[in-house]
Amino acid sequence: MKIAIDIRNIGKKRTGDEVVFFELVRHLTNIDCDNEYHLLIDNRPEEDIIQIKNRLRIAQKKNFTIVQVGSGNKFVWNGWMVSQYCRQEKIDIYHTQYIVPIFMPKFTKIVTHIHDVSFRVYKNLISKKDSFFLNTLIPWSLRRADKIIAVSQFTKEEIIKFYHVPEDKIFVVHNASSMICNDVNMETIRVKYHLPQKYILTLGTMQPRKNIPCVIRAFAQIADKIPDTFLVLAGKKAHNFDETIEKIIADKVNIKNRIIFTGYIDEEDKCAVYAMADVFVFPSLYEGFGVPILEALCAGVPVIASNIAPHKEVAGNAVKYFDPKNIDQCARVLYDVLDNDNIRKTVDTIATMQKEKFSWHKSAKDLYMIYQSFL
Repeated sequence: MKIAIDIRNIGKKRTGDEVVFFELVRHLTNIDCDNEYHLLIDNRPEEDIIQIKNRLRIAQKKNFTIVQVGSGNKFVWNGWMVSQYCRQEKIDIYHTQYIVPIFMPKFTKIVTHIHDVSFRVYKNLISKKDSFFLNTLIPWSLRRADKIIAVSQFTKEEIIKFYHVPEDKIFVVHNASSMICNDVNMETIRVKYHLPQKYILTLGTMQPRKNIPCVIRAFAQIADKIPDTFLVLAGKKAHNFDETIEKIIADKVNIKNRIIFTGYIDEEDKCAVYAMADVFVFPSLYEGFGVPILEALCAGVPVIASNIAPHKEVAGNAVKYFDPKNIDQCARVLYDVLDNDNIRKTVDTIATMQKEKFSWHKSAKDLYMIYQSFL
């Protein structure tokens, strides 16, 4: 079969969805030697394509090819360019995420990857423009797709609940973590991102649903008890940045000099940034999976996380939970983990077992079987 995969996000520092497609494709190269893969990107400089090819390790893989398809404009891409390419190349399967191209040939089967439906649950946390496009195009895309991939059982159930999609059309392909702590110079990483000796870490996009203000307020409550500890907010201030973050910091006189913004963390540096932290906090109001939790567990750092369903599906008893709308509870759990070595040791033991339940190799095999089911 000819299988086209939309890999436009690879190399764009998009965190979650970029990592998912990168790891699935990279592991597919070790599983499938028969199908012909067209890895579709938008217009890029030649050096970017070479870098992506090297990262995916496909230079010697004859059945994997990176193809530049038309415009960098996402509306032109979905509205015309991809459908034309699939028609010309007689593509059997096209795999993308969320919104599917409009004029796809009938002979091309469509698989769409859904990471979460936060835009449906927390409509007030996204712009009106984004809300309009998502509310218009997502329902249509889910109807048009031949198969839908959800990153967790929770996300599958949410798709069914909000969009009334038949259950047998949705397949769960779990996310995982590729976190490997190679021999790195920790102090070099510390200097690169201006990291202190002791810190509490959050990592990810800083959208409103990520609930970063909760951590800041909780840190403010316990800051006097942990005078040598800083709060590190790792991630880009990108699209849909939660502007209340900076307002809260400005109001918290006792901690504003103890909060560090690192910006985007390069993939090869992530493990060190996690490993040097005293605790990792993931306070999201809504997630589809929660890859950073697994990453932190793989790096051996204790985790506290909001008590939402996908986090419990991913982490089980390996982390300590709190109500993401209860700042006092977050502060209490955070301080307990920082102050109690026995809690940290217990969590570390359980975490070792929990993280082994997820692997990109297994998820890539599941994806391969979904492709094969079209035969």
